[in-house]
Amino acid sequence: MYNWTKNCLLGAALATLTALPTLAQERISAVVIDGYPERALWVKEFSSFFIPEVDRRLAETGNYVMDWQENYGGSIVKPRGVLEGIQLGLGDIGIVTTIFHSSKLPSQGLAAVTPFVSSDARAVAKAVDEIAREFPAMQNEFAAQNQVYLATGVVLDTYQVFAASEVSGIKDLEDKKIAGAGMNLRYLEGIKGAAGVRGGLTDFYNMLQTGLVDAAMLWPEAGATFNISEVGPYMLAADLGAVNTKTVTVNADYWNKLPDEVKDVLKAVAVDYRDRLAGIAMDRAAKSKEAYTAAGGTIVEVSDVDRAGWAAAMPNIAQEWAKTLNDAGEQGSEMLEAYLGKLEAAGFVGMRDWTKE
Repeated sequence: MYNWTKNCLLGAALATLTALPTLAQERISAVVIDGYPERALWVKEFSSFFIPEVDRRLAETGNYVMDWQENYGGSIVKPRGVLEGIQLGLGDIGIVTTIFHSSKLPSQGLAAVTPFVSSDARAVAKAVDEIAREFPAMQNEFAAQNQVYLATGVVLDTYQVFAASEVSGIKDLEDKKIAGAGMNLRYLEGIKGAAGVRGGLTDFYNMLQTGLVDAAMLWPEAGATFNISEVGPYMLAADLGAVNTKTVTVNADYWNKLPDEVKDVLKAVAVDYRDRLAGIAMDRAAKSKEAYTAAGGTIVEVSDVDRAGWAAAMPNIAQEWAKTLNDAGEQGSEMLEAYLGKLEAAGFVGMRDWTKE
């Protein structure tokens, strides 16, 4: 009887000890949103890299498990609705396409207002993200939208111009209707008679197909993903430059409830996601051009002389950007100089010095 009781007690104690890690483990729900479809590069990589990497790192301690609920392609918000969706708590974590929100997130336009400087997504992503951590403006802007900034992503090596009819140079864009998104529409002010038409990546195919526009500004990888060669068979390789367009943010109310361990992992993986996206963008750039020509597209190279001429003909949108931030009490001029300094240190000097009037 004694041995039986002793054995039962020992067994119960061992079972309790074995179960303790499971009982201590906390499950945390995380609703992820983006309005773009899963085939979009940044969405695909968030699903296949960011989420598994967070899970892997949390598993090292076993204290927390994330219960991911992924919602893409308009199931909760449209592409332009991620910022508001995270603000309102429709999602806990999201990928904000910042070019749609220049009035609410002006400092995120830093790379966009400095075209013709660098077509290296890795250098631009790192420089913009460092600026976000060295100056308070970017994080303040997201805080005003009830969000916590994690990291900025660059998913394009450089904007190019895809035209529906044959073009041989920049001059052929004169008096044409050209689709763009956000700040890149200002680039067209350097081309005589060109009219910018606002659109989004998922709209460009139909805009070109229906003749609503004559050309569209996007990047080769997106051109291949969204079959732009079918409606825009001529690509002017103007190398307008890489631009940050994606920022991972977290709803502030949700963030404040997270354990510090989970916060630390999310912040660290966001930086790795930033670098991974930029690396993939560069790896895919050449292959995307090959895919474009294989699908019947024609690439027209633009000379440095013509690129410099286009840059010089633009208004100095970088100075306008800096003044807007300066007037709002932020360090716009300092941010601009610091950003271009980082790129110069990385080996990239632009066709125009945007720090000069």
